[in-house]
Amino acid sequence: MVNYRPILFVLGLVLSKIALFMYVPTLMAFFTGTDGFIEFGQAVIITHIASFILLTLGRTKDFRLGVRDMFLLTSLVWTIASCFAALPFMFINHISFTDAYFETMSGITTTGSTVLSHLDDMAPSILLWRSTLQWIGGVGFIVMAVAILPMLNVGGMKLFQTESSDWSDKSSPRAKNVAKNIVWVYLILTLLCVLGYFYTGMGWFDAINHAFTTLSTGGYSTSDQSMNHFSNGSHWVGSLFMFLGGLPFLLFVTALRKKSLTTLLRDAQVRGFAYLVLSSSLLIALWMTFKDHYDFADAIRISTFNIISVLTTTGFGLDDFTSWGGLPTVIFFFLMITGACSGSTAGGIKIFRFQIASTLLNKQMMRLIHPSGVFVQRYNQRPVNDDIVRSVVAFVLTFVLTIMFIAGCLSALGLDPTTSITGAMTAVANVGPGMGSVIGPTGNFAPLPDAAKWLLSFGMLMGRLEILTILVLFFPAFWRT
Repeated sequence: MVNYRPILFVLGLVLSKIALFMYVPTLMAFFTGTDGFIEFGQAVIITHIASFILLTLGRTKDFRLGVRDMFLLTSLVWTIASCFAALPFMFINHISFTDAYFETMSGITTTGSTVLSHLDDMAPSILLWRSTLQWIGGVGFIVMAVAILPMLNVGGMKLFQTESSDWSDKSSPRAKNVAKNIVWVYLILTLLCVLGYFYTGMGWFDAINHAFTTLSTGGYSTSDQSMNHFSNGSHWVGSLFMFLGGLPFLLFVTALRKKSLTTLLRDAQVRGFAYLVLSSSLLIALWMTFKDHYDFADAIRISTFNIISVLTTTGFGLDDFTSWGGLPTVIFFFLMITGACSGSTAGGIKIFRFQIASTLLNKQMMRLIHPSGVFVQRYNQRPVNDDIVRSVVAFVLTFVLTIMFIAGCLSALGLDPTTSITGAMTAVANVGPGMGSVIGPTGNFAPLPDAAKWLLSFGMLMGRLEILTILVLFFPAFWRT
């Protein structure tokens, strides 16, 4: 049986924290005299009441959460939190619950797809709330990825379980300490990003908002022009901190403890990520220089920013990469689902799964060449067991099938093939913008029908929670005693 009382209690705690975060834009609206104070106040009261009810119903002396409870709780936290975090969008922007929920789910899963426009004239309080949602979602997912998903053996995350991986080094033997160390690293990098943006020309408000959405690899901006609105220097700051947001945060913890970058540089996943960024950026920059007649300095800046933005599933816009020609479009199409490193704020399939697949391919080829040989599959200098391989295969299969299913449903709703396919991909991979005239880098998701927005919201949640966490809830065996 599912332990409903502890689940309700945890949901109440989560909503209480959501309400506390709402105080920041509420107070900002009050002290600056801008719109949003009354509306945020209403949202805070409603969220506190719901939190109080859930805490009261869920209070119990026998607080136990089994594996089945953790699966259900993980999904409910993101779903229920999005319902209440959507209230300010409804009250201030006067949009439907569907649009508000889509915007919130996109924010809290750090996807970055949006239904809002005229951001330059929008109330500062709601802009700060959008950015805060992505910042919360980024650190929330990292903590979940290293403390919860490994225990559930979801999507290959067992490889990165703290007790068994090379990067633990007994530095954080408890999940609580791991989470605390990650939060500190997240806070420090966020502060450095704020300072970087400020000293490259952004005002404090824009710098704080963009730092929140850069490190969380979310991609929400305070301007309809996204990063086109800001200086070239801010583009390089964004590229750097998006890249850092795409690295495994547990490695940051270990590197800071040892006061050495060796831990980061030795990791196969980090090296693979860096090589992919460098090679793709250089290739696109050369294409832009010789085919589209860009100045090389501008080409390398724009290509690097866009490559990192898409690869880390941030989704910031800088120029329209779909207008650069066939080769760049194809490259971005595949990078859209690749993702960065596991244990980062990024979405997508993740680099390590491609690396494990390549080691499996190498093992199979060696067996063909030497049928009697014994070959051990290794990753980061340690053996990879069959459970990890099966988890990776299962995740990639369900990832592709989920995209196909959502794309098929979107097509059935009347959307064109480009919008349907790239919309499904960008939702499940948590990228942000799709391709085409509707949801491309210069468009948004407002014109889509409500049913499409609910499908895409579900896709965002599936992708953010590594798909299998949600999928298992639909199996009857999960609910049997």
